[in-house]
Amino acid sequence: MALPILLIGAFLPVLDFNVVNLALPAIRQNLGASSSEVEFIISAYAATYAVFLITGGRLGDLFGRKRMFMLGVAGFTLTSLLCGIAWSPTVLIAGRILQGLTATAMAPQVLASIRVLFPTAEQARALAFYGATFGLANICGQVLGGVLISTHPFGFAWQAIFLINLPIGLVALAGSAIVLRDTHAEHAQQLDLGGVALLSLSLALLVYPLVEGREAGWPAWMIAMLAACPILLFAFVQFEARLSTRGGHPLVALSLFRNSGFVAGLIMALAFYMHSAFYLTFAVYLQNGLHKSPMDAGIATLPFAVGYFVSSLFSSPVMQRLGVRALTLGFVLEIIGFGVILLAVERVLPNDLEIGLVVAGLGFGIVMPSVIKAVLGSVDQRHAGLASGMVISTLQIGAALGVAIVGGVFYRALGSEQTIGAYAHAFALALGCNIALITLAALLSLWLAAHQSSAARAVPAPKPL
Repeated sequence: MALPILLIGAFLPVLDFNVVNLALPAIRQNLGASSSEVEFIISAYAATYAVFLITGGRLGDLFGRKRMFMLGVAGFTLTSLLCGIAWSPTVLIAGRILQGLTATAMAPQVLASIRVLFPTAEQARALAFYGATFGLANICGQVLGGVLISTHPFGFAWQAIFLINLPIGLVALAGSAIVLRDTHAEHAQQLDLGGVALLSLSLALLVYPLVEGREAGWPAWMIAMLAACPILLFAFVQFEARLSTRGGHPLVALSLFRNSGFVAGLIMALAFYMHSAFYLTFAVYLQNGLHKSPMDAGIATLPFAVGYFVSSLFSSPVMQRLGVRALTLGFVLEIIGFGVILLAVERVLPNDLEIGLVVAGLGFGIVMPSVIKAVLGSVDQRHAGLASGMVISTLQIGAALGVAIVGGVFYRALGSEQTIGAYAHAFALALGCNIALITLAALLSLWLAAHQSSAARAVPAPKPL
């Protein structure tokens, strides 16, 4: 019984990231939100999750994984209630930030608990269910979101996508109290609160102007924020270096950045997950441009989610057979799929939107479960835990930046026009940005494969006895 309860902790953060995209047009209309506030509803959640994820894992090591899991579930449930009753865009954005924060107390305990609570023989099966949970959350995000917004249960519209977390959270909270056993790390690392503060401020100085600058007309103080971002990042690096010299436990292990393969892998992961803006732009295009209902929009997105779910089930044997080049295969499928969608939207091809979505979803399903494993292939086993946390955080930073940058391109191209042609052009332009980012990720995956291959050849073979 422990595994289903733990998997709820992996399911909820992914569900909430996906389901909110379908609700954005309704949220904008109901709350009178601007386009930049709509972007913040997604990027604020992703950025908060990215910065505090590693700290959440360390809190579980220090104070007990069951305790932190239950605290995270309770917090996520309460903040979902806050989002569901939000009366203004500002309150909803604040609720999303708190949701991201509480998710970082909950989600890291899932994988750590699986590795500790389950015998080695059962871990592979448990981890397979863990990976499939992300695909299932993606599908539920599209279907459940569309159904809830369209059917108005108990008189709620977009609010229902957040309030549905309440019964799920209560089940997880009661179940974890009964069936989970508490565990601690034998040698838990201390918290790096200074690093968290500096990284949070650096990311805020970058994301806020990128999202808000277009509508505000780029005032001087926003440009100053962007200029201050690299200065604060430099201060963060210096702080982490001093902490490491003193024998502390920095949020980011700077020694890993001496590994060119790891750095290339992080950039690849960042570029790959910036395509999360696709969910935002596609939902707006379907509902505002093509005037589909939220339910129809969710069904229209379903081919991507199904492709993702199916290929994620086979990603492990593909990765074992092709190694890092499996990532290249996934990226190429995404490029082809998004290319077909772009040409269909621009009426160059017949209406092959579903084919493009399935192909792109198949590519995403190959890449998503494999990207962390591929990047860690360049890292010493001793640093695998910290490095994996850094990769996951990088993915979430990519999501926040993708919504800020690609979403900004979409809304800038759209302007004040509300015609189908204007929405199609803006969406096609955003898709072009996604294709460019994934092409960069594909090229880096080729370099990473060559780098790991040359590193393997450099290791001397053991001498015969």
